Amino acid sequence: SREINRLVEKGIANNPNLQSLQATLKEAEETLRATEGSLLFPSFNLALGGARQRFANSTIGGTGTDIFNLFNTSVNVSYVFDVFGGNHRQLEATAAAVDYAHYTMEGAYLSLTANIVTTAMAVASFDKQIRLTDELIHLSEKQLQIMNEQFQLGGVSQSDILSQQNALAALRAQKPPLQKNWFMARHALAVLVGDLPSESQLPVLHLQAIHLPHRLPVSVPSRLVRVRPDIQAQEALLHQASANIGVATANLFPQVSLNSGYGWAATVANQLLSHTAATWSVGAAIAQPLFNGGALLATKRAKVAAFESAYALYRQTVLQAFGNVADSLRALETDARYLRTQEEAEQATKQIWQLTQKQYQLGGVSELAVLASAIQYRQAMLNRVQIEALRYNDTVALFQAVGGGLH
Repeated sequence: SREINRLVEKGIANNPNLQSLQATLKEAEETLRATEGSLLFPSFNLALGGARQRFANSTIGGTGTDIFNLFNTSVNVSYVFDVFGGNHRQLEATAAAVDYAHYTMEGAYLSLTANIVTTAMAVASFDKQIRLTDELIHLSEKQLQIMNEQFQLGGVSQSDILSQQNALAALRAQKPPLQKNWFMARHALAVLVGDLPSESQLPVLHLQAIHLPHRLPVSVPSRLVRVRPDIQAQEALLHQASANIGVATANLFPQVSLNSGYGWAATVANQLLSHTAATWSVGAAIAQPLFNGGALLATKRAKVAAFESAYALYRQTVLQAFGNVADSLRALETDARYLRTQEEAEQATKQIWQLTQKQYQLGGVSELAVLASAIQYRQAMLNRVQIEALRYNDTVALFQAVGGGLH
């Protein structure tokens, strides 16, 4: 349906939850860029300073004190070598966080589109059911009117009238819940597309304008299930947990860094850049943790436990995904049989209604018989609409269960 397609496009553009996740993804991407910049490249820093100092000459074997100005400027370079792969694994963990944010957004996109479609179909279904219920009420009211006329003539008993009144009341009682569900579905649809329920201008949705794919599968290859965003998100978390083990392991070993600087220092500002004021330094450092109360080893064990937890959640997500697919396939198979049976019943009641109309025109049956057959036909149509709505929902559930990869 073109109307539903437009609602999906509007929801993707306006849904606040999707916009929030898009911002979260951008945050993760910028964090990755910042991490790459700090870990892969040397840092260059410019320092400018000026100070007035009091110096005690006794520190160099003299007497008295000197008060002087000191101006300096320098460029400093530092770099930490990734000898044991800690920086590389940290980048892996940060990149995995980007993947997780991406697949979380993909999952929200898939869920949003599925919810918009199913809710729109619910609106169309409830609208059709309300109109068929109105027709049933109208036919039942006409039945009661004729029976009241016959009662005045002694043609029917009071119990017949009471039975018809009870049937009419039961039909009327069906309408308020349908209206309630119709309004609630419209409100939910408005929220999904980013509108206020009181201000949303939703299109008129017709159930007959919705069409299922011509062919639906009876089985799904496992490779299709793997494209589900929730599975890929769990894979990203598993990768991140693995990388964190590498970071914790690298922290047990020495860190090697190189530092250098070049600059000028002078007591008079106009001599700051002279060659006699130049200063420089080059140095390397190795830092090896010796004792920290077992904190580093405990941190590594914690990261290993986090990896085991992530792996268990990944397996659970995969199992649940295959369960969703199996449920959806079985539901579609059952829906197809149920709908086929109901369509046969509807066709039979339609033929009975048409035959009764012909018999009525020939004087063979009463008008009440025509109304009764018409009610049976409308009730069969109502049942078929309910089954169709269920089948539409189960079809969307299958597409969602395979991550939208079913084509």
